[in-house]
Amino acid sequence: MILGMTASALLALASAPTRASGETAQYIAAQFGEGRRRLRSSYFLGLGIQTAADELLRVADECGTANWDGYGAAPVKQDTYCQAQCFLDALPLGISAPSIGAEPDGHLTLEWHHSPRRTLSVSISPEGDLHYAALVGPSKMYGTEPFLGEVPKTILDLINRVKPEPTKMALLAA
Repeated sequence: MILGMTASALLALASAPTRASGETAQYIAAQFGEGRRRLRSSYFLGLGIQTAADELLRVADECGTANWDGYGAAPVKQDTYCQAQCFLDALPLGISAPSIGAEPDGHLTLEWHHSPRRTLSVSISPEGDLHYAALVGPSKMYGTEPFLGEVPKTILDLINRVKPEPTKMALLAA
């Protein structure tokens, strides 16, 4: 424990957004961001998010020119990359990292896959639209949510249903 805080308290604290303004609030937000980056660098709490960020940059770079797939695909735009990076940054600590891909329309895709019957795909547009499709057992879910700086609850719930956090899996096994 750090200063008497449990891991769950740290995870909850590290995912709490702020809308405060002012010089002091900006300083606190900067310190908060630095602490979050350090926690994310830990594999246990970050669960590979830094690796996903590296993969995101690689995919965006490789697919940044027209016809990157040889079949007329649109290039991944800088705006799309920025939206996807902000989405990754907004994921709460403890969420497993997604696989990253690009689509022929120039959108970036983040995927969480546990099995053929437990998978989630989130397509991110340059405007910040999050188009998602999930298969969880016999249930199919799909829709569109706006990305406004925080991962929508609908998508977080689907991530947790498809790929439960390690702490939850340990509790379920106990």
